[in-house]
Amino acid sequence: MALKLEMGMKLVAATHNPGKVPEIMALLDGRFEIVTAGQLGLPEPEETESTFVGNALLKARHAADRSGLVALADDSGLSVAALEGSPGVYSARWAGPSKDFMAAMRKVEERLEETSSDDRSAWFTSALAVAWPHGPAVVVEGRIDGMLTFPPRGDRGFGYDPIFIPAGHETTFGEMEPAAKDAMSHRARAFAKLKAALFE
Repeated sequence: MALKLEMGMKLVAATHNPGKVPEIMALLDGRFEIVTAGQLGLPEPEETESTFVGNALLKARHAADRSGLVALADDSGLSVAALEGSPGVYSARWAGPSKDFMAAMRKVEERLEETSSDDRSAWFTSALAVAWPHGPAVVVEGRIDGMLTFPPRGDRGFGYDPIFIPAGHETTFGEMEPAAKDAMSHRARAFAKLKAALFE
C-alpha cells in the first residue's frame, strides 16, 4: 500500500509552538485539519537524537502513537559555520525554557565574537517526519544557506529569523513578507519533498 495523505485528514502537528501552525497550514495548502500536540495535551518528548532527522522522527512517532492520529513533526534549527554547526539541534534549547530568542541571538553573536572568525555563513535545516500511529514513517530534509547579520532586523517570522539573510537576498527572514519566506525557506524545501512523496 502506498503511503498517502488524503485531503481533509486530521493531522496532529507535533509542536507546542503555536507560531508554527499558520506556517504549516500554508505549506500544506490548507488541505488538512491541523491540531497541535499542545492542544491535545500530549507531553513533549525528550529530544535525545543528535540529528534533525532523528528528532523529527522521534517527535512524530511520539505524537502519532499517543494521539492515534497521523502526526507531522518538524525539527529545525540554525547552524553556524564558524561555530562548527552550533547551535544546530540545540537551537531551541539556546533560547531556554522561556523560548527567549533575543537571548539566543545574542548568544550566537557572543560566541562568534569569541571565535574572532569573520565567517558569517550559516544555514537553516528543516527535517520533516510524518508518522502513522504504531506504523511507518516518512522523513525528508530541506536546507537554505545564507549569512548572519547583527543586530537582529525585522519582527516577522520566529526564532533566529531576524539575524539570517538567505543567499542572494538583502533582507533577513525577519523582514520578509511571510509568503516570500515560505517560498524559499528550509521548511518550504522540506515540505516540497514531503508533498512529492505523500500527496495524491
